[in-house]
Amino acid sequence: MTDARPAFYALAPGGWRDYVTLLHPPYTLWHLSYVAIGAAIAPRFDAGVMGLTLLAFFLALGIGAHALDELNGRPLRTRIPSATLVALAVASVAGAAAIGLVVAVQRDLWLLVFVGTGCVLVAAYNLELFGGILHGDLWFALGWGAFPLLTAFFASAERIRVEAVVAAGFAALLSHAQRLLSTPVRDVRRRVAAVSGRIEWRDGRLEPVDADTLTGVSERALRTLTAAVVLLALALVLMRVT
Repeated sequence: MTDARPAFYALAPGGWRDYVTLLHPPYTLWHLSYVAIGAAIAPRFDAGVMGLTLLAFFLALGIGAHALDELNGRPLRTRIPSATLVALAVASVAGAAAIGLVVAVQRDLWLLVFVGTGCVLVAAYNLELFGGILHGDLWFALGWGAFPLLTAFFASAERIRVEAVVAAGFAALLSHAQRLLSTPVRDVRRRVAAVSGRIEWRDGRLEPVDADTLTGVSERALRTLTAAVVLLALALVLMRVT
C-alpha cells in the first residue's frame, strides 16, 4: 500500500501529533458545523449560547467520543496511553455536561434531555455498548448529524420547530453520505494488506489498481464535503450577525 496511515488526516505517530490525529480534525469541523447551522436557523439567534453549544460538542464529540473510540481497538494507532484516553474522555464529557447543565438552568430545563441523550450516545456508540446496537450507519446519522443540529436549535429557540426537523434531516442524510464514503476508505487503510489488479479500458489502455484507486476519489469527496458544510455554516452565522 502506498499510504499506510489509518486516515488521510492522520499525522506521523508519536507525541503531540497523536493528539491532533485523535481529534479527527476534518470530521470534528464537519459535525460542529451542524451546531452552527442549528443555532443560525433558530428564530432567536444568540451568539453566546451558540458558542457554549459549540464548546460542549467539541468536548463531547471532538475529544470525548474520539478518545473512547481510540480506546476501543486503537483504530488510529496512536501511542496515547489508555489511562490518558480514559481521563480525556471522562473530563471532556463531564465538561460538556456541565456546560449543558448551566445553559439548561439559564434557558430551559428540557435541555437536560439533550444533555443526557448526548452522554449516552457518546458512551454507547464509541464503546459499542448494548451489543453494539447503537453503533451503525443509522445511529451515526442521527447521533452525529441530526442530534447536534437539533440540540443547538433548541438551546437558542427553547423549542423544536418544523424547520429544525427538516434541517436535521439534511444533517442526517449528509452524515450518512459521509459514512458511505468513509467506511470503505477506512477498511482499505486499516484492514487491507495489499491491493492488486487492473482496469482494462475499451480503448485498450490498462490501468493498475492499487490502494489509491480505491480511496482517492472518496477521500477527495470527503475533503470537499467538509469544506462545503463548514462554508454553509459560516454563511448562515454571518447572515445572523451582520
